[in-house]
Amino acid sequence: MSKTNCTGIPRATGLIIVEVRNSNPNGDPERDGAPRRRRGDIGEISPVSVKRKMRDLVGNKNGPIWLYLKGKFNLKEERFDILEERDRKREEIKKMIIEDDTKPLKEKRFVKRYWDGRVFGNTFLEGAEGETEEGTSAGKTTKKTDSDKNAKTKEAIALKRNVKTGVLHFGLGLSVAPVALRTDFTLTNKAGVQEGKTAGMAPGAFKFVEHGIYAIPFFVNPTPASKTGCKKEDVDVALELIPYVYSHNPSLVRTQVEVLHAWYMEHTNQKGSCNDFVLIDALMPKKNVDANKPSLSRSEYNIPNPIVNPDIFKDFKAEILVFRDGIWINKDTKDEENSECKITIRDLMDLMRQ
Repeated sequence: MSKTNCTGIPRATGLIIVEVRNSNPNGDPERDGAPRRRRGDIGEISPVSVKRKMRDLVGNKNGPIWLYLKGKFNLKEERFDILEERDRKREEIKKMIIEDDTKPLKEKRFVKRYWDGRVFGNTFLEGAEGETEEGTSAGKTTKKTDSDKNAKTKEAIALKRNVKTGVLHFGLGLSVAPVALRTDFTLTNKAGVQEGKTAGMAPGAFKFVEHGIYAIPFFVNPTPASKTGCKKEDVDVALELIPYVYSHNPSLVRTQVEVLHAWYMEHTNQKGSCNDFVLIDALMPKKNVDANKPSLSRSEYNIPNPIVNPDIFKDFKAEILVFRDGIWINKDTKDEENSECKITIRDLMDLMRQ
């Protein structure tokens, strides 16, 4: 990596290939939980849903994934709390941000504590917008003094200053072909859920995609790291989580969602050595026939694999790495990294297969 490297975090482009079988990969609350789709019946997976699953794996400190990562990287639990949790205490976090506003970045408690705030960024705002000159006291509207207004202004500025974009971003996941939905399944409950009823039914509650191949792009950008306090260790943890986001986050309607490949393409310098779209397009699956019709199985797709077919990247230099005996090595040789390569390609799923 070139001398532009100041954080140890590389510039990288990624593409996660996901297969869905009779499951709901991401429900839409505005459509009663039905799988997300856009015009043309193309399925969608929101970036928020992917990050939520990664947060849950890190937040479960007794789970096998966190315990594995903690041992592998010798992680300190106090640095890997999750900001986006339901039971977070907003007032305490707000107070922490305001009190540490003038401290150096590495000394801010917020930075040292919240892994997702460092990696994904944060928009933690409370009272930063819509501040008025009037407050309430004992149910009555009271005029704020100048000192009150100044204090509120300083707090709002401190909170806004804490808002940062992250180092790791996920794009919108889309199905390669249209997906067929089923919304006619009824869930039953033998014990009943209403008084006086001996059984319960929820018509149409089980909504799912019959089959689909989805592609979710992601991007690692080292530039925000100097503002969020993100370290390479934080990104390494995130990358190791990707193979497990679905297999270790099942639900009633999400039992058959699996990551097939998690392509990670590392650029040779932090500025970027290749166009993101070129890399993503080279690895994008394609339906062999009837591209505008829903699929029934994976066999209907051509799913590119540079490890099997390196010619996918014949138009520019690329080094294909595979994970063997605990280390990444060149697919064809064990020579030193090719300094002329524009990118280095890995399938993060290899980490899970070892």
